[in-house]
Amino acid sequence: HPGGAVAVALTKDYKIVLVEQFRYPLQKFTLELPAGKLNPGEEPIVCVARELEEETGFKAGKLTRLGAIATTPGFCTEILHIFLAEDLTPGNRQLEEGEYGMEIKTYNMKEIEEMISGGTIFDGKTISGIYLAKLHIFNRDAC
Repeated sequence: HPGGAVAVALTKDYKIVLVEQFRYPLQKFTLELPAGKLNPGEEPIVCVARELEEETGFKAGKLTRLGAIATTPGFCTEILHIFLAEDLTPGNRQLEEGEYGMEIKTYNMKEIEEMISGGTIFDGKTISGIYLAKLHIFNRDAC
């Protein structure tokens, strides 16, 4: 797997942008952070900026690398690079095949934590990204 990049997009009012999309392997809708595959030779920061705009219509004025995760190291080489996306401005949303019908949702941290605890959000990259963002914001704002 070429790997990918994930955006924890934070609005001015401290809400996080999620996308709701139908996942065919699961035969259900999921709430996830915007993300996508790296193109050959593409840097993760370029990928995350592209995917954020394509999936949500937002451009990030500031991207901060939060870390990376191995999604399923027992059988797959996929590494996802996670970024905090801030200073959002309107961009050009361009959904790809398989993304039509994708809806944009925003939630505050308390709502997201409740959805994780309740099992509504169960996507691994999303849970990891939220946790890394929370650690980063807490450490940054504690200084």
